[in-house]
Amino acid sequence: MAHLVETMAYVGSTPWHGLGNQLTAHQPLEVWARQAGMDWQIREAPVRFMTESAGSLGAIMSFPENKVLFRSDTNAPLSVVSQRYQVVQPRDILEFYRDLTEISGFELETAGILKGGRKIWALARTGQSSTLKGNDVTNAYVLLATACDGTLATTAQFTAIRVVCNNTLAVALTGSNGAVKVPHNTSFDPQAVKKQLGISVSSWEGFMYRMKGLSERKVKSNEAFNYFLRVFTDQSKTATGPTNERAMKKAIALFEGHGMGAELASSKGTAFGLLNAVTEFVDHERRARSVDHRLESAWFGQGAALKQKALDQALMMAT
Repeated sequence: MAHLVETMAYVGSTPWHGLGNQLTAHQPLEVWARQAGMDWQIREAPVRFMTESAGSLGAIMSFPENKVLFRSDTNAPLSVVSQRYQVVQPRDILEFYRDLTEISGFELETAGILKGGRKIWALARTGQSSTLKGNDVTNAYVLLATACDGTLATTAQFTAIRVVCNNTLAVALTGSNGAVKVPHNTSFDPQAVKKQLGISVSSWEGFMYRMKGLSERKVKSNEAFNYFLRVFTDQSKTATGPTNERAMKKAIALFEGHGMGAELASSKGTAFGLLNAVTEFVDHERRARSVDHRLESAWFGQGAALKQKALDQALMMAT
């Protein structure tokens, strides 16, 4: 089966998905571009098609409202988009981090491409970290990703990674969802995005204050059951909605002691433990055609939406 992750690079320990080329720390962006498979450009061409009549070739026609995006290195097509579409290059994703890594102490940890180049991302650790009771460490990251297949705006997203289990969780900030999204019909301005995202110590401290609150919120067994019921019930389809009972059962087992870090003081019997049971299920246990399909879902797809729902429900319990 073909992998969704075509190429990626990382530093430090092998990522939870087990994919990529390992680099030593503090490599220049040029090395990252090469090792992460991001040393090519997205090019544009007019949409043309061949007409046929009675079995013979006809005229070459054009469709001026749209254009084809393709890779400069392989000429492989990526997508057909409108003329208003503004390209964000693979190198733009890495360049976003140049001043952050050279001046602000950020460290790139992973970067790569999905689906043959249709999705591109880079993830950097900010240097910020926090420890909850039981020596439960969470580190702060910024994820920047884009897509040229219409599935994702260029998105800068705060992300927290819990060290004990490598669970990834989007950081919800006051007044926003912790993300800045730039539609592809507008120009990507990296400095404006950084300013809007508010890459600051206060943002991280606000998030960890909420996580501390979750770690101190003890939950009863009936509260835990109702939490998982809300998270794993799809109420968008009917008034009550179908419940994914298999997923719910697995998440409950992770919460009740089978999850990584489930026995730490921060998680055992707490709302923080509920949240991490869901994030561990999405990142490590959820059914997927392959590891890289799970990665894409956990960061950009249904898995990411499920983790956001779990976070929202947990924060409601702590209010």
